[in-house]
Amino acid sequence: MKRTTKAIVVDDHPMMAHATRQLLDRIDNIEVAGVAHSGRGAIELAESVQPELVFLDYQLPDQTGTQVAEQLKRQHPNARIVIFTGVDLSDLMPYLLSNLINGVVSKEVSEETIRHIVACILDNHIVLPQSVLHRMKLPSKTETEVELTDEECSLMAMIVKGETYERIAEKLFVSKRSVDNYLRRIYDKMGVQSRIQAIERFVQSKQYAEMNEKGG
Repeated sequence: MKRTTKAIVVDDHPMMAHATRQLLDRIDNIEVAGVAHSGRGAIELAESVQPELVFLDYQLPDQTGTQVAEQLKRQHPNARIVIFTGVDLSDLMPYLLSNLINGVVSKEVSEETIRHIVACILDNHIVLPQSVLHRMKLPSKTETEVELTDEECSLMAMIVKGETYERIAEKLFVSKRSVDNYLRRIYDKMGVQSRIQAIERFVQSKQYAEMNEKGG
């Protein structure tokens, strides 16, 4: 008899979270031990139930799926993490696959496909949709790292922590519009188009690593 695998679901939409839980509960030997609706909730739930499988929505109200996955992997290195999303994460795949996640699944796939994917992941495979593989932007060996100023690093550090533009404006004693302008300049400097892409590139940088070493 196969042993039961303990799972948790993380999704900020209650109906989707409930549907995902029901779907997983119908898979043999999977026990859904709980549901969380935020990144912080996911960390607390995982600490409580020690899951072996995590179905994680990428877009959460307080953190990105990457931030949650990083924390989960630090605290529960053996947990298998599946990004269950409707968002195109092709540009982020190289980073997400760097020992963070075990699979990416579209919320539009069939229940039968989910069953096969779960079986593969529990058998220590990594599962990605073919469409994601086709669109993946592999890191270039010739790509040089962008050097940010201390002020830009501090601003990006606040963004990584999930601070709102309003809160950042208060801390820097500037207007929200100024914060937006600063970030646009940083995005241009990094060669990215969005907040998510900027976060992903910044957390992979030497400057971010140095800030963490200093406790910044």
